Amino acid sequence: MDKEISTTDFWLSLDWFSPSTLQSFTWEHPIFLYAIPLVPVLILIRWMWRYWFNQKLPVALAQRDLQSSALTLLRLIPDFLIMLVLMLLLVALARPQKTNEKVDEWTEGIDIMIAIDISQSMQISDFEPNRLEAAKNVAIDFIDGRLQDRIGLVVFSGDAFSLAPLTTDYNLLRSYIKEIDFSMIDNRGTAIGSALGVVTNRMRESDSKSKVAILLSDGDNTAGNIDPITAAELASAFGTKIYTIIIGKEGMVPYGKDFFGRPNMIDNTVDETTMRKIASIGGGEFFRVSDNRALERVFDTIDQYEKAEIKETRFKDTADYYQHYLTWGIVLLLLWLFTKSTFISNVLQD
Repeated sequence: MDKEISTTDFWLSLDWFSPSTLQSFTWEHPIFLYAIPLVPVLILIRWMWRYWFNQKLPVALAQRDLQSSALTLLRLIPDFLIMLVLMLLLVALARPQKTNEKVDEWTEGIDIMIAIDISQSMQISDFEPNRLEAAKNVAIDFIDGRLQDRIGLVVFSGDAFSLAPLTTDYNLLRSYIKEIDFSMIDNRGTAIGSALGVVTNRMRESDSKSKVAILLSDGDNTAGNIDPITAAELASAFGTKIYTIIIGKEGMVPYGKDFFGRPNMIDNTVDETTMRKIASIGGGEFFRVSDNRALERVFDTIDQYEKAEIKETRFKDTADYYQHYLTWGIVLLLLWLFTKSTFISNVLQD
């Protein structure tokens, strides 16, 4: 098996001529490689011209004795050496190289605030097992699919507060989401405007180029001291894109069970107009979902919309190896000159 050579290998190593080494190179001027087969052809023509056309080669070498035949072969050494010199020169001119390319990638993350409604109506079980648990599950899946993004959490019902600041600690975020329940806020109602206010307050601290808010609710704005439209305009002024999601069906929906285990049916209404306008002001998109799978698709869609920008820098480290073949060529050229010296020439002529 051919041995792989490194940049520190000595030029004298024969591994420079192994097939695996030669195949591992990239050639800056490969056209010179096509001339290599011509070298022995030219040497052969020269030899035939000198010995055949000038009749310096006896007609029948077979008639010579062993010593004379050996001497004839010795006379071919200079031609063989100059042939190798020319071939090595062509290899050096082709400029064998090895290039190591290194790619550095980094992500310019997005800041995302997720605001989750924990009002009592989120206990309605038109989702499995209920609206809140369905929202928590897709939020966790959404976080699992992000990379290098800072994510924060806001929960709201009659009031709103920040459950988690913007962070890349996804394990912490998952644990916070799992702990979300209806007892976190005592005040009843749905304070959508207050939730957007808390989101905006968190986003004011962000210097990210991309800021996104995902507002998930199932009802009308019935609480809080900030109008949702005003809050949306304020969030937009701070460069926050807003996606709004209405979760749940409208009309009669199951809410709890009666004494006999049968579901209680209540009338559910939502303010779709306000949620649409919030998304429009925030430059995002409005979604209406009525089951678990639809909610998952919405978060998948937002995940595709809000992809972090991946940048890369490429570094090329190119090493030349022509000098090794040029050194071999110079050594063989010196050896050829030695064979052309007077003493050696006389020996070969004798």
